[in-house]
Amino acid sequence: MEKKTFVTLEKLKEINALYPTPYHLYDEKGIRKNIQSLQQAFSWNPGFREFFAVKAEPNPRILQILSEYGCGCDCSSLTELMLAKAIGCGAGDVMFSSNDTPAEEFRYAHEMGGIINLDDITHIEYLEKAIGCIPKTISCRFNPGGVITMSNGIMDNPGDAKYGMTREQIFEAFRILKEKGAERFGIHAFLASNTISNEYYPKLAGILFSLAVQLQKETGAKIGFINLSGGIGIPYKPEDQANDIFVIGEGVRKAYEEILVPAGMGDVAIYTELGRYMTGPFGCLVTTAIHEKHTHKEYIGVDACACNLMRPAMYGAYHHITVMGKEELPCDHVYDVTGSLCENNDKFAIDRHLPRIDKGDILVIHDTGAHGFSMGYNYNGKLRSAEILLKEDGSFELIRRAETPKDYFATFDFLPIYEKLV
Repeated sequence: MEKKTFVTLEKLKEINALYPTPYHLYDEKGIRKNIQSLQQAFSWNPGFREFFAVKAEPNPRILQILSEYGCGCDCSSLTELMLAKAIGCGAGDVMFSSNDTPAEEFRYAHEMGGIINLDDITHIEYLEKAIGCIPKTISCRFNPGGVITMSNGIMDNPGDAKYGMTREQIFEAFRILKEKGAERFGIHAFLASNTISNEYYPKLAGILFSLAVQLQKETGAKIGFINLSGGIGIPYKPEDQANDIFVIGEGVRKAYEEILVPAGMGDVAIYTELGRYMTGPFGCLVTTAIHEKHTHKEYIGVDACACNLMRPAMYGAYHHITVMGKEELPCDHVYDVTGSLCENNDKFAIDRHLPRIDKGDILVIHDTGAHGFSMGYNYNGKLRSAEILLKEDGSFELIRRAETPKDYFATFDFLPIYEKLV
C-alpha cells in the first residue's frame, strides 16, 4: 500500500510558524473514523466495548475524543488510572490490567470502580489484603504457553511472556475468587503483538471462548465478558497489507456463535483493548533536517532523536519517512537518518532510499500515534516534544506543550539550580 501523509506541506509550515519541530501530530478525523469502524465491526455483540490502551497515547485530549464514542480506558499504572479519572471515567469505565502491581494501585483502581484484571493467582491474596475484599466483578489474565501459529507460520511465543496464568491456575483462581464473593467474571489474554493478519483475533477468540465454556461449567463462575485485548497491528511498511476490521469482527462473531451460543453463553460481552490499531496510523513525528554528513555513509541529521521516538532504536522498528514537497521525486539517495543522542542506534532509518534531502526540509515519520510520544525519555537531557492535534476542520490545537529546561530541573531535590543558570 502507498504511504501517504494526512497533512500537507503548507499546513506543516503554518504549524511550524507557531510550534517548532520536532513535534507529534495527530489526525482527529482519522481517529474518529477508525473508532466508528471498530464499533460497526463488532455491533453484532450488544455488550461490545473498546477500552483504549492508555499506554499507547496517554493524552487526555485523545482520550476525550475516544470517550465520546463510549470507549473506556485500559490502564496499567497509577498515573494512567489518574488520567482516566481526570477525563471523567467512573465505575466500569476502566480495565486495570497490570503486573507486579503495588498495593496502592490496586486500591486506587478499586476505589474508582475499575475492573481489576489479575495477572497471577498469587495476586488474589495480595489484592484482598490491599483493598479488604474481593470485588464482585473480577477478571483473570490467561497465558496458554507455547507458541501461537497462523497459516503463515509462528506469530508469537506466549510461553516466553511474563503475563498471565496457566490453564490450571486460572481454573483454581476462579474457584477461589467465587468462594470469596466474586459474582461476575472476565477472561483476558494477549498472545501476540502487532499482528498483520485477519486470523489472529478470531483464533484468540476461539481459544478464550472454549476456555470460558469450560470455566463456567467446571467452576460455576458466571462469565460476563471476554477481553480480547490488543495485538491487531498496523502496516508500518508500504508493502504491508492492512488488517480489515470488518473481516476480523466477522471472524470473532463466527467463533462466538459456534462456541458460546450453543453453551448458553450468548450474553457474554466482548471487550477490546486496542492501542496501536486505534491511533498508530493517525500520528506522525514531524522533524526538520538540520545537518548532512558525508563520511563512510551518507547521513541526514534531524532535530528529533530517539527520545522523541525510540522504537527504531529499541526494536529496529521500521517507520516510513516522507520528505515533504518531494513526494514525486525519485528515491535515488541512500541515507541514515539520525538524531543527536550520544548513541549509535539513534537512527530513524538505516540505508533508506529517499529523495535528495536538503537542510531545512521537513520530514514526516509515519505511524507514531501509538507508542511514539508515550515511550519518550530524557537521556542526554533531551526534552520531550509537543503534541498537536490536526482537527477535522483543518485547524490545529496544542494538546501538550514541549518540555522546557525548567521542567527538567524541577525534580531536583536541592537548591533551585535552574534559577541560578538563567
